[in-house]
Amino acid sequence: MVDKIKCSNYHPEQLNYRHYKNLTSMTIKDLKPTELWSYFYDITQIPRASKKEEKILTYLLDFAKKHKLEAKQDKAGNVLITKEATKGKEKLPTVILQSHVDMVCEKNTGVEHDFDKDPIETYVDDGWLKAKGTTLGADNGIGVAAQLAVLASKDIAHGKIEALFTIDEETGLTGAYALEQNFMTGKILLNLDTEEEGEIYIGCAGGRGTKAFFKYKPKDTPKNYFWFKVEVKGLKGGHSGSDIDHGLGNANKILTRFLHQFLDEEYKLVISEIDGGNLHNAIAREAYAVAGVKSKHKETVRVKLNHLLADMQDELKHTDPGIDITLESIDAPKKVMGAKKVRKIILALTACPHGVIDMSRDIPGVVETSTNLASIKMRKDNIIEIGTSQRSLTESAKHNVVNMVSSVFKLAKADVVNSEGYPGWKPNPDSPLLKLAKDQYENLYKIAPEVKVIHAGLECGLFVEKYPELDMISIGPTIRNAHSPDEKTEIASVPKWWDFFVQLLENIPAEK
Repeated sequence: MVDKIKCSNYHPEQLNYRHYKNLTSMTIKDLKPTELWSYFYDITQIPRASKKEEKILTYLLDFAKKHKLEAKQDKAGNVLITKEATKGKEKLPTVILQSHVDMVCEKNTGVEHDFDKDPIETYVDDGWLKAKGTTLGADNGIGVAAQLAVLASKDIAHGKIEALFTIDEETGLTGAYALEQNFMTGKILLNLDTEEEGEIYIGCAGGRGTKAFFKYKPKDTPKNYFWFKVEVKGLKGGHSGSDIDHGLGNANKILTRFLHQFLDEEYKLVISEIDGGNLHNAIAREAYAVAGVKSKHKETVRVKLNHLLADMQDELKHTDPGIDITLESIDAPKKVMGAKKVRKIILALTACPHGVIDMSRDIPGVVETSTNLASIKMRKDNIIEIGTSQRSLTESAKHNVVNMVSSVFKLAKADVVNSEGYPGWKPNPDSPLLKLAKDQYENLYKIAPEVKVIHAGLECGLFVEKYPELDMISIGPTIRNAHSPDEKTEIASVPKWWDFFVQLLENIPAEK
């Protein structure tokens, strides 16, 4: 048990954080701090897919009315709820608390869940809060819940608070992009969107997206072919930024690796369907193709699949041991892509880089530059769309990796479109807020927090463009496998993070 720290009004509910480990029989409503988890439960009941945040925004505005707090909304939909300082704290500087309201909506194959109307079903498993077959939405619902708990609290001492809730972070940082100048007044910002308790983030990567489009003409199905469906599944998936250096399998790359074996003229490989991955910021967990080769190569297809599966199980045994590749024979499809077009697509996908491109020379152990082969989709009008995303701590390197990926697809005669992207957040190791946070964490837990830069996009980079005087850090509880149905939150980390968060709020110094 850590020593109890006296605060002016607030007292931690639970300092024996080990109590939260190895839980199995509890539900989300049994967890502490009670108010934070209660708000998170409310949030899990509200559909809030990116670009479909209307219901959660209405909930926030109703919350403000219920608690008699000032609230406003900008043209993009971002909500700002203001709470005045508690007694004796009126002279403290305004602190902005910030989280995004949308969530990544991913589910396992075979799971019936409509993200437009169904609530997230949660359960406790060995000290972790998980969801049944879907993403949990702790990214960034836990942050939203913490903001609401502070706004509703009667026993936390603080200066004036501006709670900013942004929209559409996961699919383009739309809310942060559209945030208006003078919408906020505070000069201190606590972003609540990182995923490791005990770590304080002071910088993040910038990113861009690259899409390639292949146009094809459907052809009649050739005769005397062996038709099959090959499917890659069982992978963990993960965040294309923070998990990119974990050695996880990418279903799109593995599927391509299998199909590449049949590009020689003798096989006459054709494809009827191909699909893999979903989101630009998630590492593809599943992919499949419906394809055919000359009938005489039927057994060769099965043999090559068995060999590849064995190779992948060996290569991924430490990072993605659940990898599975299945093959089943099927009836002949009605139409296919011709062998020449298939060859161009498969060669481009094989050549397209995926993973870490370079490590930082300035910050040891941090990824500098990466790229993610995120998705392969068949669109209307006979178009194959390839989605990728690139990240870097360095602007020049970010643009260079975009050019690298673009060049691969341009050589294959695809049409290529690049997004404008978003800026990174340059670290400030001399930040007064960082010094305060480090001191408060060490006072609470008798151990120094780790100060890090994250290889993922945080909205902070866009905030500082419009509010250059902001002093910012980012903190959060421990979340694993964000952006995948394996997403989970370590229950024991939440009260530790919460107590640190509140301690930090209570000790913001007066302006000099």
